Order: sequence, then C-alpha cells, then structure tokens
Amino acid sequence: MKKFFAEFKEFALKGNILDMAVGVIIGGAFGKIVTALVEDVISPLIALLTNGATLDGLSITLRAAAGDTPAVELAIGAFLQAIIDFLIIAICLFLVLKAIMAAKKKVEDLKKKEEEEAAEEAPADTELSVLLEIKELLEKK
Repeated sequence: MKKFFAEFKEFALKGNILDMAVGVIIGGAFGKIVTALVEDVISPLIALLTNGATLDGLSITLRAAAGDTPAVELAIGAFLQAIIDFLIIAICLFLVLKAIMAAKKKVEDLKKKEEEEAAEEAPADTELSVLLEIKELLEKK
C-alpha cells in the first residue's frame, strides 16, 4: 500500500501533470470568456444583421408532431453556434499564442544581442589587459 501511494505521489507531483492541470483550469476559464463573447456580443450582432433571427432557434423539422408523438427536428442552429464558438476559440488561441511567440522571440533576440555585445567587449578587454601586461614587462626591463 505504501508503494502504491509513493507511486501515486510521484505521478501526481510531476511537473508535466501540474502544468497540464493549470492548462485545463485556464482553458476552462478561457472557454467561459469566449462563450460570453459569443452569447453576449457576437450573437446579438448576428441577430441585428438578420433582423432578429438567431441561430439557436434554427431547426429543420423531419417529422411533424402527430397526436402524442413529438416532432422530430434537427437543431441546426445549436450546431452552427457550436461551430462559431469553436472558430472564435481557435482564433483567440491563435492570436494569444502568436503574441506569446513574438514576445518570446523578442526576448531571445535581446539576449542574443546582449551576448554578442558582451562577446565583442570581452576580447577587447582581454587584448587590452595583455597589452598592458606587455607594456609593464617592457618598462621593468
């Protein structure tokens, strides 16, 4: 039993698992933001452009209701809404990742530039110190 808990602890505390858990939590929160964007901003704009028609109510009746038998409908509007949600999430993730990659590249470029400047200065300092040592040796003679 101790071995089981030790293995579980090792598994649960691995960096990748914790990173994934954080990603899932942030992804859930991001999903809520995008859902609010679609429901509260984009859907009303679509309704405005289509004179009040919304995607949620869009459906195709395959068989009309007859007596106690309910109608059979395809809820195309819900499907289209899910596609719009997906596309917006994909675009938002693309833009966020693109911004992160650009910032990361900028930081790497700055580090590379600093390293190049330091490398250029280092030989000059080394050459100068060697020349000064030679000068001191010559003065002593």
